[in-house]
Amino acid sequence: MEAKRLHLLNELFAPLSPAKRITTLYQYFDPSEVMFTSSFGATSVVLLHMMRQNRPSQKVHFLDTTYHFAETLAYKKMVSEQFGLQVEDIYPDPTQNQLTKDEETYKDDPNLCCMVNKIVPMDAVKVNYKVWISGLIGYQTHFRSGMGIFDENQGMIKFNPLIDLTHDQVKAYVKKFDLPQHPLKARGYHSIGCKHCTIKGEGRNGRWQGNDKTECGLHVDTKPIAKSATDNIDLSSKVNQS
Repeated sequence: MEAKRLHLLNELFAPLSPAKRITTLYQYFDPSEVMFTSSFGATSVVLLHMMRQNRPSQKVHFLDTTYHFAETLAYKKMVSEQFGLQVEDIYPDPTQNQLTKDEETYKDDPNLCCMVNKIVPMDAVKVNYKVWISGLIGYQTHFRSGMGIFDENQGMIKFNPLIDLTHDQVKAYVKKFDLPQHPLKARGYHSIGCKHCTIKGEGRNGRWQGNDKTECGLHVDTKPIAKSATDNIDLSSKVNQS
C-alpha cells in the first residue's frame, strides 16, 4: 500500500512546477509535520529562494558538522539575513565529534565520520517529523537520478521538489532572480561539503577523493522502514495543476 500511495503522490505532483509543488505539499501535510534542510551548498540557494517565496514561515535546519568551510558559514549567514530565514542548527555529539578530529577519522573511515557527524544527529531530529524537504537534484549523482519527487526513507516521506530540474534550468533560475552564489563556486568547487573531504571539481568529482563514496549517507535508506508515513494521507484529488 505504501508504494501505491507514493506512486500516486508522484503522479499528482509530476505536472506541477517546483514552486507549485511546494505550496501544494501543505495541502496534504500539516506544517508541524514538515522538516526542511539545507546544506547552503553550491545549488542550495534555488530551493531556499523558492521556500522563501512560497513558504516563508518554514524553518530551515542546517547540519553543522563543525567541518564546514569558513566560506560556507559566511554564505549561510549572508543568505539567511538576505532572505529572512529562520535557521536552526543541528550539531553532532561534541565528544564524538572531537574524537573524529583527534583521530582524523575522515581520512581512514569517511563513512564513520559521516555517521557520527551527519547521520546520527540528523536522525535525532527526523523522528519529530513526517516529511523531509530536500534540495536534491537528479543530475547531481547517478543515485539521485533514480529518485522521485516523493520517496520513502526510513519511514519518512522524502520530498524532492527540484529532483527533475536540468542543469540549465537551475542556472536560469539563479540568473532570473540574481541569486547570491556560494563563493567557492567561482574558485572551481561545484559540490561543497566538509572541508577535509572536498576539493575543486566538476559535479561531485571533488567529493571524497580516493574512494568510491558519492553520498554522505543522509539520503540513502540504510535502515528498516518504520511504520509508513504515508498510511494516513488523504490522496483524494486536491491538486490544482494549473
